[in-house]
Amino acid sequence: MNLEQKQRILEKIKEYDRIILFRHKRPDGDAVGATKGLQEILRLTYPQKEILVINNDFSKFVAFLGGEDAPCADELYRDALGIVIDTATTERISNPKYSLCKELVKIDHHIDIKPYGDVMWIEEERSSACEMIADFYYTFREELKINSAAATYIYTGMVTDSGRFRFRSVSGETLRLAGMLLDCGVDTDRLYAQLYLDEYHVLKFKAYVYKKMKISKSGVISLYISRAAQKRFGLTTEQASAAISYLDSVKGSLVWLAFIEGYDNTIRVRLRSRFLEINTLAERYHGGGHACASGATVYSKKEARALIAEADILLAEYKKNHEDWL
Repeated sequence: MNLEQKQRILEKIKEYDRIILFRHKRPDGDAVGATKGLQEILRLTYPQKEILVINNDFSKFVAFLGGEDAPCADELYRDALGIVIDTATTERISNPKYSLCKELVKIDHHIDIKPYGDVMWIEEERSSACEMIADFYYTFREELKINSAAATYIYTGMVTDSGRFRFRSVSGETLRLAGMLLDCGVDTDRLYAQLYLDEYHVLKFKAYVYKKMKISKSGVISLYISRAAQKRFGLTTEQASAAISYLDSVKGSLVWLAFIEGYDNTIRVRLRSRFLEINTLAERYHGGGHACASGATVYSKKEARALIAEADILLAEYKKNHEDWL
């Protein structure tokens, strides 16, 4: 798919001696895995080039993958190729110095609401940006090099962004590419231990989630996580946000929402659904994303209640028109 765009990206990579990789703010496993995975592939293939991953924040969730590069002087950006991965809009790019780069490449699997970059490779149907990086390597496997470290970075992003290969975006191609990465030496025992083992306070938090979650008339599950609760359980923002995954197995519910109170007068919202599309709802609340997995921001509990009410109406309408909804 999109062979022409991939070839253009490879040509740009060959053209530059310095390449700087960027991802989105508040990174997840896909954003980190994709940037670090591509960095490792390019370092192996072109040892004479300088390949950097420079961003302004960090993910504790996938800290086991290792760190990123230190900031560099502004003048080093000006003759560099910038590659932004897994980031739909420029406002979400973690390092604003991406704009200093001589040219910019965008690689993403989100809906292309605000196009940017000199070269764009967008595949909305992909399960993850890491799947695209795996495909990029596979397309040019006669030229590019990979090792177990690069494969592990990329496989981690594929696993985490696809819900452990459960989401509808997973295709046969997804699993074929995952199999290719496994053949490169991914230690799945160690990887899944890192992803699944929880600290004691996180398990206590899960119990709190099931006690505090609410259900609307039509079956929307919602949870509000205050700053006090985050402090009580010693949670990072990432750990609090992960609560969305605890809400996805309630029979009769096809939409679930997690509201995470921030320290900057904002309330971060995670929206997830089964079958029906919720990205347009997220867009009405300062967000967006995939059809069944989106993010948004609200600025008060009143606005949070309004979002829940809209989701309830959306779900009621869906159930009315789809008798086979489960």
